[in-house]
Amino acid sequence: MQTYYLAVDIGASSGRHVLGSISGGKLVQEEMYRFDNGFENTGEHLIWDAERLFQKIVNGLRRCCSRGKIPTSISVDTWGVDYVLLDEKGKELWPAFSYRDSRGAKNQSEVEAIIPADQLYAATGICAQPYNTIYQLWHDKQSGRLDKAAKLLMLPDYFHWRLTGEVRNEYTIATTTGLVNANTGDWDYDIIDQLGYPRKIFGKLHQPGETIVGLRAEIAKEIGFDCNVVLPGCHDTASAVAACPSEGDALFISSGTWSLMGTELDGPLLHPGFSNEGGAGGKIRFLRNIMGLWMLQEIRREQPEKISFDDMMTLAKNSKFDGMFDVQNPAFLAPKSMTQAVQAALGKPELDLASVVRAVYHSLAQCYVNTAKEIEQITEKNYDKIHIIGGGSGDSYLNELTAQYSGKAVVAGPKEATAFGNLLVQAWADGAVASMDAGRKLVRDSITM
Repeated sequence: MQTYYLAVDIGASSGRHVLGSISGGKLVQEEMYRFDNGFENTGEHLIWDAERLFQKIVNGLRRCCSRGKIPTSISVDTWGVDYVLLDEKGKELWPAFSYRDSRGAKNQSEVEAIIPADQLYAATGICAQPYNTIYQLWHDKQSGRLDKAAKLLMLPDYFHWRLTGEVRNEYTIATTTGLVNANTGDWDYDIIDQLGYPRKIFGKLHQPGETIVGLRAEIAKEIGFDCNVVLPGCHDTASAVAACPSEGDALFISSGTWSLMGTELDGPLLHPGFSNEGGAGGKIRFLRNIMGLWMLQEIRREQPEKISFDDMMTLAKNSKFDGMFDVQNPAFLAPKSMTQAVQAALGKPELDLASVVRAVYHSLAQCYVNTAKEIEQITEKNYDKIHIIGGGSGDSYLNELTAQYSGKAVVAGPKEATAFGNLLVQAWADGAVASMDAGRKLVRDSITM
């Protein structure tokens, strides 16, 4: 009988249920269910409808049952930094705020007045970003929400709790909070105490590959089966990097709404401008957050007439405009109009769409190259390849520009790297894959690069 694993991979713009199995020495994937995602604007805040997302998870599980393909285990991964608070009775303290909400930026200066940014970085190895959980929690403290909180669950932790009834805080996504010590790999209680955050909300950290328990009885009844729930690299980038088909030292770009560019290390390496996030198999993801395809997604959304990404790519290729700008400017985090924000950055408010899109493409590629050079200087290594993984790896024009600007070989794929990595951890937990290195070989054998 075939053994199946189910990866529930939820990104900021869409989610998917991907069923995986190992057959003929390859990891075979089948998409079972897909749904849209996006934050909601209440007029005051940008929030996630976490209840709707959980119902989408349940819908996808039902789909597996209806197709007669019952997974041995399931795992959920999402983007980082966002969370749900539970009170003493296990009730949610809504809303679940989006990292693109402005509340983090408003509180960053107050947090750093207590603990300066350089001290926070020295302890956690995480770059100061206004959306980091550490700054979001300050708003919760000031508003009194933390007085009612008993548990902090990052979004995948929350969904695993909804599925099983068991609270588990997973390590890789916890590192995105800016509250985990880079050297100990545990919550940094000195920082937590200095900020007056209640210790009780921060549960024991668990590693990818740990099995929780089966599903709640009512969930199993609703979907028609029971199975294990396994902790993957709950941070989607941790899962994506776990499936990077590299051999030895390599640079990666996990390309999607964000572009996360870096390399894997055996331990933290503190250097301003780069974060040290937890990885599967005990690794550290030494990386930089780059604004990514969010910019193109927003420009496309703003157009009065429908336009495809392929059409935007063609416009960029045919444009002769040669202007570039700094894609890392915070003005691009959540502008009212991305098109106008790019025009303003270029100092050309009347710039046409083709030129705007071309400028985004070339500016992203240049940022990738600058980052690659910095990583080589810091690690004192030369990397001859850049692996571009995730949904953005299918953008052939950006891949072409990255190779052109860097002079390095660019290897694209797998496109569904996050699902691959999620599935690999489940297979590893099940004993079907001997190690994460063996899992990467399985990925190489399973895709055409």
